[in-house]
Formats: sequence, structure tokens, C-alpha cells
Amino acid sequence: MKCPAVYIMASGRNGSLYTGVTSDLVNRVDEHRNGAIRGFTQRYGCKALVWFEVHDEMAAAILREKQIKAGSRRKKLGLVEASNPQWRDLFEEIVR
Repeated sequence: MKCPAVYIMASGRNGSLYTGVTSDLVNRVDEHRNGAIRGFTQRYGCKALVWFEVHDEMAAAILREKQIKAGSRRKKLGLVEASNPQWRDLFEEIVR
């Protein structure tokens, strides 16, 4: 799945959340899962991909990431709950 995407990683249900943007979702999530990216996700154990949204252009993905990051935690939880109420790790769905 090599295209612009916005995503949310979580440490667990209602745990720490990280919002990011990438042009290669599979590779980026794999890096987060394996602790290859130093920083927030490594420090707080955000290893589960719980939400993502694919875009046609990187500019649109970046704009959406900024919108989500500017929103409240409650809005981020709402995004996850709306499409993934069980908080499943969606990684296997994107590598198929």
C-alpha cells in the first residue's frame, strides 16, 4: 500500500495515541512496530495500527494529519471507535 496515508497508532485500547502521515503505510507501521523509529511511539509503546485513511495526494494527507492533530483526544478516539470499535491491530489488513 504505497500511497499517501494518515494513520493512528495506539499502545492499547484507549491508551497512548500517535497520529502520523506517510507515503508508505506498510513500511512505516512496520518501523513503529519494531521500534525502529525513535520518539513517541517507541517511548509509549504505540505498536498497533488502529486507524488509517488513504489519500490521492500527499498534500491532502498532510492537511488531514494537521487537522487530526489539532483536534482533541476525544475526536481521535471517536475516529478509531467509528471504524474499529474493537481496537484491532489493522496491520495484517494492509499487508495482504
